[in-house]
Amino acid sequence: MIAHDLAARALHLLDPEDAHAATIQALKAGVGPIALGRPDPVLATTLAGLRLPSPLGLAAGFDKNAEAPDAMLRAGFGFVECGTVTPLPQVGNPRPRLFRLTADRAVINRMGFNNEGLETFAARLGRRRRRGVVGANIGANKDAADRIGDYVAGLTRLWGLADYFTVNISSPNTPGLRALQTREALAELLGRLAEARASLHGGTPIFLKVAPDLADGEVEAIVAACATHGLAGIVVSNTTTGRDGLTDRRAAEAGGLSGRPLMARSTAILSRFHAANDRGLALVGVGGIASGADAYAKIRAGAAAVQLYSALVFEGPGLVARVGRDLAARLKADGFRTVAEAVGAG
Repeated sequence: MIAHDLAARALHLLDPEDAHAATIQALKAGVGPIALGRPDPVLATTLAGLRLPSPLGLAAGFDKNAEAPDAMLRAGFGFVECGTVTPLPQVGNPRPRLFRLTADRAVINRMGFNNEGLETFAARLGRRRRRGVVGANIGANKDAADRIGDYVAGLTRLWGLADYFTVNISSPNTPGLRALQTREALAELLGRLAEARASLHGGTPIFLKVAPDLADGEVEAIVAACATHGLAGIVVSNTTTGRDGLTDRRAAEAGGLSGRPLMARSTAILSRFHAANDRGLALVGVGGIASGADAYAKIRAGAAAVQLYSALVFEGPGLVARVGRDLAARLKADGFRTVAEAVGAG
């Protein structure tokens, strides 16, 4: 893993988006890290009925087009989420649109759901041998006349190809998208998805991905809506539009902020969801995870599993194994025999 971590740091000489594209191409070519051995047994867990060797997942955004999910599973992730994918191919926002904030160990992006579209995404998932849990993060095209219809199309087309779905209504980079988090819009969205799911076979879990920038009362309303319409859980959270405490010269760039500065904010909103969650929903903690301590804090705040992405930019792929080892040690030190026992213990 050391050589791969050094290579990741060398990629910082390139424009961030070019470096990311080069990483994906290397992974597709088989040039990627391979975890040594299986994760510590204490890390084995379940998420909405999905059996995971580890609660450490790769967040959406890294592999938008489902090009390298198996490579990232081999790198040590317990599960991988691909996307966001929209029904039609989309170029996204103009470049530059991805910025490293090295001083803050953070990233700002305003990508705008750039992706190759649903058919290409589906074809790649269809060619997988289905070893390991891979989810699909679905979204809506920027110019869609019926955005909710786009989510229904994504769910229907990928049903049977993905192990779970995440409905992304919380990106700040598609104008008006976060309005789907309001009570009335959310009820319509989840109602139409429930109707579509009723015509499909199987019980594939569906999650809702929310923003960390929610007002009072919205957390409880979202929990109630998800439970009412049969969702399995909530992914907490997407990037933030906040800029508190940043020092990097790129801090004023527009877009969603991820990385270390998001840790406190996203964990606080996760705790609010855990407190409001009297419906048995599975929570996934995302935002700012860069260590075993961070992952453990999310789990103790109520997350059944966690996801990371931005920290890989600065720490390299060896981070996954380091976080896993540290998390396992912390669980054992506190007397937990499983991840599930620690969920919400904080």
